[in-house]
Amino acid sequence: MRYIIIGAGAVGGTVGGRLAQAGREVVLVARGQHLAALAERGLKLRVPEGESTYRLPAVEGPDPLGELRADDVLLLAVKTQDTVAALEAWGEAPVAGGGTAAERLPLVCLQNGVEGQRLALRRFRQVYGVCVWLPSTFVEPGVVSAAGTPLTGILHLGRYPHGADDTARRIAADLAAARFEAPVVPDVARWQYAKLLGNLGNALEAVSGPVDSEQAMALYASVRAEGEAVLDAAGIAYASAQEQKEARADKVTLVPLDGSPRGGGSSWQSLVRGTGTIEADHLNGEIVLLGRLHGTPTPLNELLQRLANRFAREHRPAGSLPIAELLRLAEEAVGAADR
Repeated sequence: MRYIIIGAGAVGGTVGGRLAQAGREVVLVARGQHLAALAERGLKLRVPEGESTYRLPAVEGPDPLGELRADDVLLLAVKTQDTVAALEAWGEAPVAGGGTAAERLPLVCLQNGVEGQRLALRRFRQVYGVCVWLPSTFVEPGVVSAAGTPLTGILHLGRYPHGADDTARRIAADLAAARFEAPVVPDVARWQYAKLLGNLGNALEAVSGPVDSEQAMALYASVRAEGEAVLDAAGIAYASAQEQKEARADKVTLVPLDGSPRGGGSSWQSLVRGTGTIEADHLNGEIVLLGRLHGTPTPLNELLQRLANRFAREHRPAGSLPIAELLRLAEEAVGAADR
């Protein structure tokens, strides 16, 4: 199989680099300065065992590839807010032997949240979801890093909306050869909703910095409690904290990498890079949506969604809202919801 990594940033670049290292055929899809760097200098992947450069085909869209191959696998690793544009670009790409990518090729969603695969299933017949636990960083154009060892990450994989098949197992085998653990599960959404609860802290970190103080951790606990209440009200199952702990164990330990500070998570990185967008609508916003559908108040997630979007839109520095000010806003939001 040939893997086409649509969105070769932190997660996509790491998966693409590791697959290439394992001898799999990989095409990287990127844009702007990142694409230029990949084409000129290759992909530099910094990992605990050192830095490697992979000279891989790099394209902006499907046209330079001509007809796609029948054994191609599309790995969608763009942020959820960029999903529709990516699906439009790749869905109608012709495949050798007839038909389009949307009709014939598997699409694997390597994304936070749950909305990307819903969007994909509107266009693609074969959609696979992944619960992505992969600490990685976009360092600069052409350079990504992943600090996990002995495994680079854990990627629960399954057919969406449910089930498992031979394609999933073949992809999982390739990922396992590339330093990932990739359990094939029939209920991948259950793992993704559990990860969503953890990702509710992304916006908090993005606007106010690391969630490591007593105040910040208490606020995150309240934000997560809102999320759990909403999922329970909606009847949505999610893996327990104990299940996640047992699945991860000590398989992915983070180590410092020279020249690649870990920084923050995906939302924090979006603000640092000044992309102008952020994924809060599909993380905290998913909880807000479900809360409105099922009559469960979500004032803290609404607040974080709104603040994260404002920070992205106005290009405010990541972590620049003092935690004391955020706590004041949170108290006001909860008070207004109680009235």
